[in-house]
Order: sequence, then structure tokens, then C-alpha cells
Amino acid sequence: MNAGPASFPDRDTVADKLSAFGEADQAFVRLLMENPEQDDRLLEGLYRYLDIASDARFLNTLKLEKLGHWLGNEAPARLQMRLMEAARSSQHPAYQAFRTGLTKSGGLERAFPKA
Repeated sequence: MNAGPASFPDRDTVADKLSAFGEADQAFVRLLMENPEQDDRLLEGLYRYLDIASDARFLNTLKLEKLGHWLGNEAPARLQMRLMEAARSSQHPAYQAFRTGLTKSGGLERAFPKA
């Protein structure tokens, strides 16, 4: 079975990159965001990362907010709505912290300006 290049990276790899989020990890995520074919992989990894964060014993809301702010600033317009949908998909404080950072970045407003 040939899965092709679109199957890499898997959601766990993306979740690990979002969790570590060093310079190399940011470059990896930027590269994923350049390719529209990788959007689903990126979002699956984001959901996985947020689920792991919501199950953790210690909730690092500052880190989640920083990630939301960074993604809001760096993600292309085609991803902004889907990122906000992910942020609003749960009422857990992990998702709320991510949503706070995403909102502060203003990415959705830049992608879809008010008339």
C-alpha cells in the first residue's frame, strides 16, 4: 500500500512539534502551512496536541496562548477559519487559552476583514 507523500507527517509528529515548539519546530510547522495538501495533517496534529494538553495534570495556558498567537500570525488566510473552529471545538481551558492567543493575534480579522 503506497500512502504517498501526503501521509507524512502523522498527527503525533505534528503534535510533538507543536509541543516542543523550538526554532526548528516552528520552521517545520511553517513548511506544513505552505502546502495546502498538508492542512488536514496540521489540524489533526493540532487537535491531538490540544487533547494531550487538556488531559495533562498541569495546564500551561501561557504556552497554549503563545501557540495560538503564533499560529494566528503565521498561518495563511485559508487556515484561519479552520484554526478558529479548532479553538472553539471545546470548552476546556486548554482550548480557551489557545483561542485567546488566536484571537489576540488578529489573524481571522486580517483574513476576513469586516465590510
